[in-house]
Amino acid sequence: MNLETVRARAGPRAFSPADDLPEEYREAATRMIEFHANSEIMGAYLERPFIRQAPSIDRKLAYSAKVQDEIGHGQLLYRAAESLGVKSREEMLEDLANGDGKFLNCFHYPMESWVETPMIAFFVDGAAMRRQATLRRTSWEPYAHAMDKVCFEEGFHVKHGEDILRELMTGSRKERRLTQEAFETWWPRIIQFFGPTDDRSTHHDFAVSVGLKQRSNDELRNAFLDQYIPKARNYGLEIPDEPRIREREDGTYEVEEGDLDWDEFFTVAKNEYEPGREQIRGRRTAQEAVQWVREAIERDGAAGSHAPRAAD
Repeated sequence: MNLETVRARAGPRAFSPADDLPEEYREAATRMIEFHANSEIMGAYLERPFIRQAPSIDRKLAYSAKVQDEIGHGQLLYRAAESLGVKSREEMLEDLANGDGKFLNCFHYPMESWVETPMIAFFVDGAAMRRQATLRRTSWEPYAHAMDKVCFEEGFHVKHGEDILRELMTGSRKERRLTQEAFETWWPRIIQFFGPTDDRSTHHDFAVSVGLKQRSNDELRNAFLDQYIPKARNYGLEIPDEPRIREREDGTYEVEEGDLDWDEFFTVAKNEYEPGREQIRGRRTAQEAVQWVREAIERDGAAGSHAPRAAD
């Protein structure tokens, strides 16, 4: 199948591992899904310390379940990427640990306080849902199937994050002040979650032409603003003055994109931002800490394959 045929056939769940697809499609789909899988893993590592910091046993249990879900999403997506035949799961995990694998901008920044958790669990996960819901119609069928499960579970994560935000914003004056400060720090990063503006996006046109993506970065960003600015205000958060947000006559919103620090964004995207590099080093340390487990499983598996069979 050539590229023109792929473009002509591109539609929801149009292609499967049984199809003879051009290398350009396979590489683009692998890059896109690997990025998504890496982001699930790195998001889980960012949130993991807050299982211990959660203020109640119920929060600890819910946050532990969330982190486990995110790790599971990552593994599911690595398998969907692996089915394209370009890279193995092990290669993708090794690239992530070595700093070669790319992941979402928000997960390059450290979190230090419980009041920051709804910035990820509500706003970032809410932004993710805007994107992921469209990916249920992506043209690579294994990716679309994975997104059915991911979207179902992410819906619970967003509700949990919203409940944490509600609790903080109906709490003490100090809790409300600290949550507002966290929101002001994270707000520009959240808006940049969707990636560069359409005119700077390197891969958008090709991904749309072959059905991997359904909506542009700017479309998703504006849809998120329309939904989440009212929600933030409803919980008592004040939208920061920068970046400027314009309200159109029809009540929808758009950001003054020139107010966003795109130089920092592209430094982050290249894994050259030092806090992000620290996150990567943490991931590498975690991978090395359990290397002996993987080696033991492989060794036992190899030994088992040569063991004599029991008599009938």
